[in-house]
Amino acid sequence: MPLRTFLQAKLHRAIITGAEVDYEGSVAICPDLIRAAGFHLNERVDIYNVDNGERLSTYVILGEKGEICLNGAAAHKGSRGQKVIIASYVQLTPEEIPGHQPTVVLVGADNEIIRS
Repeated sequence: MPLRTFLQAKLHRAIITGAEVDYEGSVAICPDLIRAAGFHLNERVDIYNVDNGERLSTYVILGEKGEICLNGAAAHKGSRGQKVIIASYVQLTPEEIPGHQPTVVLVGADNEIIRS
């Protein structure tokens, strides 16, 4: 049976705190948010900009407390103060699908966890 792709985890409506073009690439994410979502360093994530509709794929690096910083080419896709959804996905067998529940972390204005 083929694997199917499902949402694994997401940070919902995090706020971009910075955008650094002169960087190799990636998204720096607050350690608390990485932990709450269950993301791993260097894991691929998709980022959906709620304010301008831009979408991109990159990977997670460790940021400072409260930080969501788009780096490298990703910095052109968003700017400070814009809201984003950061999502990771997992491939599941048909047997794994019924029991799968994604992790959803609702994020507040200062990138604090409202609910997970």
